[in-house]
Amino acid sequence: MSDVLIGQSYYLRFDPKLWEAMQPYPPLGSLYAASWLRAKGHSVAFFDAMLAESEQEWEQALVRSGASIAVLYEDNFNYLSKMCLLRMRQAAFKMIEQALARGCAVIVAGSDATDHAGLYLNHGAHFVLLGEGEETLGLLIDRLAGGAAVEGIDGLAWRDSASKARWHANPRRPVLRDLDSLPLPAWDLVDIGRYRRAWVRRYGFFSLNVVTTRGCPYHCNWCAKPIWGQRYSVRSPENVVEELQHLKQTYHPDHLWFMDDILGLKPGWIEQFADLVEQRSLRTPFKSLNRADLLLRGETVEALRRAGAQTVWIGAESGSQKILDAMEKGTRVEQVYEAARRLREAEIEVAFFIQFGYPGETRADIDQTLKMIRECAPDDIGISVSYPLPGTRFFESVKAQLGLKRQWQDSSDLAMLYRGPFTTGFYRKLHALAHREFRARAAWRELRRRWGRANGKALASRKEERKSTASLLRSFLLNLALLPPTRLQVEVLSRRPRRGLGPIRPEMRPEEAASPSPQEAEAESPVQR
Repeated sequence: MSDVLIGQSYYLRFDPKLWEAMQPYPPLGSLYAASWLRAKGHSVAFFDAMLAESEQEWEQALVRSGASIAVLYEDNFNYLSKMCLLRMRQAAFKMIEQALARGCAVIVAGSDATDHAGLYLNHGAHFVLLGEGEETLGLLIDRLAGGAAVEGIDGLAWRDSASKARWHANPRRPVLRDLDSLPLPAWDLVDIGRYRRAWVRRYGFFSLNVVTTRGCPYHCNWCAKPIWGQRYSVRSPENVVEELQHLKQTYHPDHLWFMDDILGLKPGWIEQFADLVEQRSLRTPFKSLNRADLLLRGETVEALRRAGAQTVWIGAESGSQKILDAMEKGTRVEQVYEAARRLREAEIEVAFFIQFGYPGETRADIDQTLKMIRECAPDDIGISVSYPLPGTRFFESVKAQLGLKRQWQDSSDLAMLYRGPFTTGFYRKLHALAHREFRARAAWRELRRRWGRANGKALASRKEERKSTASLLRSFLLNLALLPPTRLQVEVLSRRPRRGLGPIRPEMRPEEAASPSPQEAEAESPVQR
């Protein structure tokens, strides 16, 4: 029996596109909360929604644990939790109802709950944690266990005991700065074998996730920051390496994902990390997200190679400098080209995040983005459309156009939630076009590589490689055949009359947007955007 049951409402099963991709990772944010409570002496049970079939498993966990306190602590390192897909919010509401039915005190924490505390309180939650949650959660549970008043806890919103229609919120507490003082995530609560089987069955290797930082101090005006605001806190390289040692000795991952918004923003961090990884023979292939401009700083790319980088994702967003400046991204298109070149030279795969549909985008801007993808030839791409998140300047610019639907149902939705430059149908076909062209070109490059390696002889002697080559050839021919009709559909849809929102005037000059917010003092509330 446990005092507290911690879970979260991100079910991979409820997102068909990502369920098909099957790259599950344990919810680190929830595991940090669990380890924080255990360090304070509380008995904690854990429910992991990631690979669960439905909310019914949460109800079963409530029964098994016998917990009197139920906590939905969303994984703030999962960008899809920050987006709040509608299906996951619906799951959270059902889980709240199930916990209430068992007489539990219900606590909710996460990006969506911070943005919409009243919504969760009106659906029955007793408390919502605003912003970063570990300290607030620990204090709240101590007070609940001791029967003490909770009203004075910073970072807490709660329902009025006299009227369920009213609720109160206290000021938000400063973010944690000394991340090395945090206990490691409660990995022992996770069914690691279930994750391992899912990965090995699909990909033949096993991947785990790590975070080295919290937050991002850059200024992209479409990026929501409800938990850490403009603050950026970083673990020391030594502390991260200690965790890697633990993971390697205990769980033996073949691959890692560093989930940071930006890995290694602090000057010299990646170089120090690479030195320690080499000294302790901990080199493990990993993927990470980095800014194009920071990759060009000093020996960053070489240090990533030494540390084990296999794939680096870049938030390229657009091939149009006009759009990047409007987004207040602070990067330049030529930096994306150069970063891709250097990564490939270091034998590191490069991948691009692309965003279509930003206000003011034209067909010429779209063509520049497609041109960038062709010329840089990334190893992978992820394409989305501009998504208005509460608290961002982008959201404020378009909120008058938002209707009843303000979230995607799941990650494949791709609905334009405001009056964008073109229609939802156009962007869905553009998404298909970009991917078909990308896949055709990638398959062709790989086929040429294999033919060149064979020196004009048989493509391969092994049955498995012959089968793989045949699959590549089918992919190339299929996508090549589908390109002309898809291009025609995009062209037809682009001509439909549309009165979209015009360009958003940036408030920052490009050179200002390229500089992170100062971190020396708490300049603003940590949950502001």
